[in-house]
Amino acid sequence: MPRRYDPERRQRIIDAAIRVVELKGIGGLSHRVVAAEADVPLGSTTYHFASLDDLLVAALEQVTSEPQSAVESWHEELSKEVPLADALTRLLEQYTSGGRGRIRLEYELYLAALRRPALQPVARAWLDEMCEVIGRHTRDEGTACALVAIIDGLLLQTLLADRTFD
Repeated sequence: MPRRYDPERRQRIIDAAIRVVELKGIGGLSHRVVAAEADVPLGSTTYHFASLDDLLVAALEQVTSEPQSAVESWHEELSKEVPLADALTRLLEQYTSGGRGRIRLEYELYLAALRRPALQPVARAWLDEMCEVIGRHTRDEGTACALVAIIDGLLLQTLLADRTFD
């Protein structure tokens, strides 16, 4: 039987991995589970991603570049003629109002970098981008990175306490 050409298969595998992590967490991720979710043969997942870390890197890269996650889109909102604290508060309210599953997914992948070195460059790039974007609106990079740390803490507490961002 000739090999079936499927140019979208790799992307379907990444999308499936993102759905699995969103629903079950990283602990629920396996090549077998992702293959079933993507409706592809098990060998396809290992063909495109030799390890789960390779798959997680691809998932984290995609998640951090998607419009609902992309920090670059914050620049426009922060550029409006309102105090920085007010603009950041409005952005975080919008970000958290769209459903918690996506934010949990982002933080699950982000925090996985603590134990998975392959994810660290992607997570670090996300932090650096956040500091750079917010830094365009502060006096210095240190202030911007401190604000990023505060934002991370606020979002994690909002998720853990399962309460509305206020």
